[in-house]
Amino acid sequence: MANNNTNTRRKAVPEARAALDKFKFEVANEIGVPLKQGYNGDLTSAQAGYVGGYMVKKMIEKQEQQMAGNTNNLQ
Repeated sequence: MANNNTNTRRKAVPEARAALDKFKFEVANEIGVPLKQGYNGDLTSAQAGYVGGYMVKKMIEKQEQQMAGNTNNLQ
């Protein structure tokens, strides 16, 4: 049976939507992708993927820093 999940765009924490949007635009600006409010169909899939991938990379780095800081505080 096929998995037809219509909620793939739902945020785990809906209150974070504005912060994630702001972060997305900051990352796009940092890497030189011309992201704008509204329709971005003129971006290549590579550009859009690069923004998403770089966002994930930065979020993982931030979490690793926080975990390392928390570990140091426990010792």
